[in-house]
Amino acid sequence: MRGVHGWLPRLFDIGLWLVVCAPPVSAAIGLDGPDAVVAAVGVPLLGGAVAVSRRWPLVALAVPVALSLMTDAEMLTPVYWAALAVLGYLAGSRSVAVRPALWFFGAVSVAGLVLCAVVSNDLWGWPSMLLTLLIGAVLPWLLGRYRRQYADLTATGWRLAEHMEHEQQAVADRTRIRERARIAGDMHDSLGHDLTLIAVQAGVLEVDPTLDARQQAAVGELREAAGAATERLREIIGVLRADDEVPPRAPSEESADAVVQRARASGVEVTLERSGATDDLPPMVGLAVHRVLQESLTNAAKHAPGAAVRVRLARDGDTLRLTVANDPAGAGRLPGVASGGSGLVGLDERVRLAGGTLRADPTDDGGFAVTAELPAAGAAPRAVDAPRPTTSARELEQARRQVRRRLVQAVLAPLAVLAGILLLMIPLSLISSVFSVLDREVYDGLTAGEPRDEVESRLPDFTRDGPPDGAPATPRGQDCAYYSTRFMSSDGYRLCFADGRLVSKSVVGEGD
Repeated sequence: MRGVHGWLPRLFDIGLWLVVCAPPVSAAIGLDGPDAVVAAVGVPLLGGAVAVSRRWPLVALAVPVALSLMTDAEMLTPVYWAALAVLGYLAGSRSVAVRPALWFFGAVSVAGLVLCAVVSNDLWGWPSMLLTLLIGAVLPWLLGRYRRQYADLTATGWRLAEHMEHEQQAVADRTRIRERARIAGDMHDSLGHDLTLIAVQAGVLEVDPTLDARQQAAVGELREAAGAATERLREIIGVLRADDEVPPRAPSEESADAVVQRARASGVEVTLERSGATDDLPPMVGLAVHRVLQESLTNAAKHAPGAAVRVRLARDGDTLRLTVANDPAGAGRLPGVASGGSGLVGLDERVRLAGGTLRADPTDDGGFAVTAELPAAGAAPRAVDAPRPTTSARELEQARRQVRRRLVQAVLAPLAVLAGILLLMIPLSLISSVFSVLDREVYDGLTAGEPRDEVESRLPDFTRDGPPDGAPATPRGQDCAYYSTRFMSSDGYRLCFADGRLVSKSVVGEGD
C-alpha cells in the first residue's frame, strides 16, 4: 500500500505536466521562427514547475507567468493560460501563508508595468496585463485557497466533534460525581441523624439506675457501636453505589413534626412552635427545611446532651424562618459520638441553593441557635455562575470568524483589484496624454515612404490609448499608430505603416 500511495502523486504530476504542456507543444508545431523556439523551451520549464509545485508552489507559478511576460508584456498569450490557471489553483491550495502570494502578485504587477513602459512603450498595455493576471492566475489562486480553507475547516470540525465528545463524557462524569456527592450528603444527613439519636438513647439508658450492670454494659456497647458506625459512614460516604445501582431517595417528604417526634422519642427535650402556613413549600425549600431541622437537632444531641431544644417555624408573607435553639449543655459532650465538622457547611450550601441564608451563632445564655431564612413561595433557586466558554466553543467561534473573513476576502479581493485597475486608468490617461503628444512640426516633416525605423525615432515614446472617437477603420494590411495633437485632445494623428514603411498620415477624430 505504501508503494501505491507513493506512485499516485507522481502519476498525478505526470498527467498535470501533459495537460499544461499541450498548448505549448501545439504552438511549437504550428509556429515558425523565434515564437516556435520560445514555445518549445517552455515545455521542459513547465515540467520543472510541475516537479517543484508541491514544495514551492509559488515558484512553480512564476514559470508560466515569466513565459507569458516574455512572449507578450500584456500576457495575452493563450499558450500559457492553462498553465497559469492550473498552477495558480495549486499554489492557492498548497500554500499555507497568504502574504508571500500577495508579494508575488505585487512583484508581477510591477514587472508588467516596467515591461509595458520600457519595452512596449504602451502604458495602456498594463491594465490589460493586470486583467489577464487577475483572471488567469489570481482567481484560480483564490479558488485553490478556498479549497484549502474548506479542507482546514472540515478538519477543524472533526477536531471540534472529538473535543465535544470528550467534553460530553467529562460532563457526564462530573454529573455522576455531583450526584454521588449529593447522595452522600443525603445519606449522611439521614443515617447520621438516626445513628446519633440511637447513640443518645443508648447513652440515656446507660446511666439508667433501674438497669443492672450487665444491661448497662450492653447498652454501652450499643452506644459505642452506633458511634463507630457513624464514623465508618463518614469515611466511606464517597463510595455509595456502583454505576448501575439506583440511588437511594432521601426522606425529603418527612414533615417537621415527624422529625421532632423522632427526636423526642430518642430522649431529646424538643418543643415545636409554628406560625403561618408552612405546608405548601417549594420542593427545594422543603428539603432545605428538613435538612436544617435534622442536622440542628443532631448537633444539639451531640454537643448539648440533656439540654432543651426549641424549634420555631414561622412564615411571614413570602419569607420562611426556621430557628433551632438549644439551652446550655448540662453535661459534657456525649462520648463515642463522632463529628465531622462539616455539617453546617453543607447546610449553608443547601440553603444558598434554595435561595436563602443561614446563620449559626452562640446565644447570650450560652446555648446555640441555627436560623435559616428561605423564600416560602415564588422564588427560584439561586443561579450558579455562568459557565466559562469551553475550548470547543472557542474553537468553533474562531472557525466561524475565519469562514466569514475568508468569504469576504474571496469576494472582495477580485473586486478590489478591478477597482484598483479602474483607478489606475485615470493617472495612466493623464500620463499617456502628456507623453503621446506629437509636435506639429514633426508631423509635417513626415513623408510617405520613409522607413518605419526612421519615423519612429522622431515620434513620442508613448501612443494614445487607442484611436480617437470617430476615427475611420484601419485599412486592411496596415498597422496604424495614434498620437495626440495636444494635451487631452479629442483628435489625433494617425500614422499607418505597411511593409516597414510609412504609407499614410492623417488627422482623425472629432476635430478632423
